Amino acid sequence: MDETRLFDLLNRFEKIFPDKKDVFGAKVEGKWCTYSTADYVRMSNLISIGLHLKGFEKGQKIATISNNRPEWNFIDLGMMQLGVVHVPIYPTISKEEYKHILKHSDVRLLIVSDLELFEKLKPIAETIPSIENIYTFNKIDGVSNWSEIVELGKSVDYQEYCLKIENLKSNISPNDLATIIYTSGTTGLPKGVMLSHWNFMYQVQQMKTFIPIDSKHKVLSFLPLCHVLERIGGYTFQYMGISIYYAESIEKVADNIKEIQPDGFITVPRLLERVYDKIIAKGRELSPVKKKLFFWAVNLGLKYNETGNGFYYKIKLKIADFLIFKKWREALGGNLKIIISGGAALQARLARIFWAAGIKVQEGYGLTETAPVICVNRDKYPGLRIGTVGSRIGEEQEIKIASDGEILFRGPNLMLGYYKDDERTKEVMDEEGWFHTGDIGEIIEGQYLKITDRKKEIFKLSTGKYVAPQPIENLFKESLFIEQIMIVGENQKYTAALISPNFEFLHQWCFSKKIHYRDNKELVDIPQVVERYQNEIDKYNQKLGRTEQIKVFRLVCEDWTPSTGELSPTLKLHRKFIEKKFEHRMKQIFPSY
Repeated sequence: MDETRLFDLLNRFEKIFPDKKDVFGAKVEGKWCTYSTADYVRMSNLISIGLHLKGFEKGQKIATISNNRPEWNFIDLGMMQLGVVHVPIYPTISKEEYKHILKHSDVRLLIVSDLELFEKLKPIAETIPSIENIYTFNKIDGVSNWSEIVELGKSVDYQEYCLKIENLKSNISPNDLATIIYTSGTTGLPKGVMLSHWNFMYQVQQMKTFIPIDSKHKVLSFLPLCHVLERIGGYTFQYMGISIYYAESIEKVADNIKEIQPDGFITVPRLLERVYDKIIAKGRELSPVKKKLFFWAVNLGLKYNETGNGFYYKIKLKIADFLIFKKWREALGGNLKIIISGGAALQARLARIFWAAGIKVQEGYGLTETAPVICVNRDKYPGLRIGTVGSRIGEEQEIKIASDGEILFRGPNLMLGYYKDDERTKEVMDEEGWFHTGDIGEIIEGQYLKITDRKKEIFKLSTGKYVAPQPIENLFKESLFIEQIMIVGENQKYTAALISPNFEFLHQWCFSKKIHYRDNKELVDIPQVVERYQNEIDKYNQKLGRTEQIKVFRLVCEDWTPSTGELSPTLKLHRKFIEKKFEHRMKQIFPSY
């Protein structure tokens, strides 16, 4: 493999896909605009030249805080060619986290997408001596724009300076630091994960072999580009010459899917759960005959077996596909050949029904520290095993299960360590080089990895029994009434839950039952509503052992989101934050709390 450093992707584009017209696509003033191979290479080189003229050198840092857009890639590989380290940051974190990351990472320059982020970050940046300036992608009066770096690059002889950049590239090795990604975390301030060029490019080399699309196809990108899964996906798609179109926003994803009709995309399970919930909600609104057919197909799909299905099942599935499932695919653009899911556990029932519907969901597993992919399900059996996260992506990777059930990992995609934090690096990487993931799991059939919980999230009741919250939470999120749920009970006598309702569905239910309320605060305490949720609890409790069953619950009147602090940017629960924020509800659940 000639491509061992991230910026080698540019040479590959020129060599393998020189005439590609839509390396990237994005909406500009309501119209889709595309960028060719020539555009990508030239813009990246101009960024390299402009930054070099500004005095940027190998090892220095630039931070970006932006929505998904082609320019992010120009900046990314432009700085990589100089050996400048990219520090991408989520646009939805707290001011405290911004201040910590920007100060801790020693960034010289900050590039943000728009006026809102500029106004939020300017006061913070002014308190950090290392930051020399803030640039924006969008044009804002009186504010430095990223195009100024490009124009500076244009001010000198392009060919002559490209030779200088080539000399600088020759001094960058595959094992050099490429990026620092600060983990969103669920407790404490984020840690800076140091990843090399080879950490990423090793995975690109492996992943290209089991992505069932090629340079004739296109994908839609909507997970944040600072999310390590979206980032490795982007590099892999570029290596394969697959066109990447960027969604306008998470709210516009459904519209953009209809416009672009992508062949694939990367997502987190919660978004797939929402898609499924909306499909089911529409099914409930059908006429009696159509409704019966719809749920016949759903129940059939839930029995899908990836290892093989009988003759009569296949006949019934063809009928279900003709009547129902083909409409699901049409709603997702009609061309989907792959969905990559990661970042959290995907409910096995969702995987089964999507596969039955002809929508291939390849669930994988990894962490920011592993850049991120350790395992993934392939696009057919035996590489596919629903209910697991698949098998390792490369022979050079090693996985073992510790005596306490923790998953340990070694491999070429393991991080260099935490930036300026040897102590925390030693906490997770032992003397033999094993990375302690913090996840609990098991190896199924000698090759498939199954995740059962987070080690730190398992708690003990006062009775001495242990409770693993994640599987319970995933079970209850199957309910259309529940948007988010957090299992609680550490050092208490019983297992309980805080529930954030699916307010859109709950409001519809209340309308049908003629239940009146002023606001959500009043709604969550209405006896009829609480009784309806108790029915849901009772239904799903039947699938659990006595220790795991929810004995008491309380509804909260707010959605849980990254912007309000209950969820991390990757949609994981901030458990301590939620407990503290809803302390009044916790005291209602546990009188001794």
